[in-house]
Amino acid sequence: MLSCHDIADYFLAKQDEDSGDTISNLKLQKLVYYAQGYYLAIFDKPLFNEEIEAWTHGPVVPELYHRFKEHGATSIPAISDLDISKFDDEVQGFLDEVYDVFNQFSGWTLRNMTHEELPWKQHEATASVIPKNTLLDFFKLRVNK
Repeated sequence: MLSCHDIADYFLAKQDEDSGDTISNLKLQKLVYYAQGYYLAIFDKPLFNEEIEAWTHGPVVPELYHRFKEHGATSIPAISDLDISKFDDEVQGFLDEVYDVFNQFSGWTLRNMTHEELPWKQHEATASVIPKNTLLDFFKLRVNK
């Protein structure tokens, strides 16, 4: 199984810094959140095992936050040495779709989007883990619309 770090690295490898397509920690957290949610809904299994928590600024994978927090609100450098062999064609196609849909939005727009969604709303008061079954149920409704 892939890790949250693999998913983050995949997205970071896709960014095109020369064209202004950059990813901050805030934006990365939301891309990884949407990837996990939609993967659960479509494939009925998690994309990665690490937990997502409801923090003040939306869903966060704590391990990723701590890995990239030194960048603050600035962009995280692109990954140039991604081991693409970790990702089968199905996962690559899925992650490309998530990136194409959600990368068009700023980190703050994505933050605001997650603040309107039940998984974060149900858990933000306690800053607790958002259970995978909560993500599954929520994103299944979105996929089935």
